[in-house]
Amino acid sequence: MQVIFIGPPGSGKGTQAKRLSSQLAVPHISTGDMLREAVAEGTPLGLEAAPIMARGDLVPDDLMVGIVNERLGRSDASKGFILDGFPRTLVQAEKLNGIFGNGKTHLKVLQLLVPDDAIVKRIVLRRTCANCGAIYHLENNPPAKDSICDRCGSEVVARGDDNEQAVRRRLEKFHQDTMPVAAFYKTKQVLREVDGIGPVDDVFARIEKSLVDTE
Repeated sequence: MQVIFIGPPGSGKGTQAKRLSSQLAVPHISTGDMLREAVAEGTPLGLEAAPIMARGDLVPDDLMVGIVNERLGRSDASKGFILDGFPRTLVQAEKLNGIFGNGKTHLKVLQLLVPDDAIVKRIVLRRTCANCGAIYHLENNPPAKDSICDRCGSEVVARGDDNEQAVRRRLEKFHQDTMPVAAFYKTKQVLREVDGIGPVDDVFARIEKSLVDTE
């Protein structure tokens, strides 16, 4: 099974993608992971991407597509994969379609629907352990002790860009760049919209149902 997750920052697509990856026994492939792996392994595309990332610039579409294509060519992705964070733009979606070739694919695209105001609330109240990376939410999943990680006892902090102004800028960018990707896949009749509001287990149950409904 080949699955692409689309959703705004804070929609929970990473959490759900990892869970689906485990259930289907196919790799969860995120844009960040792919870039870091390519750079760490010193692949030609990784070497090209490294200075761009070091400057804090966005990796160009052609280079990003090349890195994705390189990752999808590995043996562990031969029976399927879960793509998280790619494609982010219409150009990337069109080029990825060219990689798959003439629709010969079992691709399913899941769009998690979460209103902007709910996203802002999720992210602004999010906290992360500075040591082990455990994620908390001050309203839905707070640490047992204020600002102390339940797992390792280190400090739990807010990311610098987890404020309302920054979040709304990221959402604006998502609507501008990534919503056309959803429309692209809708025309190909592979897009399934999933309500992303509610407990993680409930959202995952909807994801499972949407995948069964597309068989």
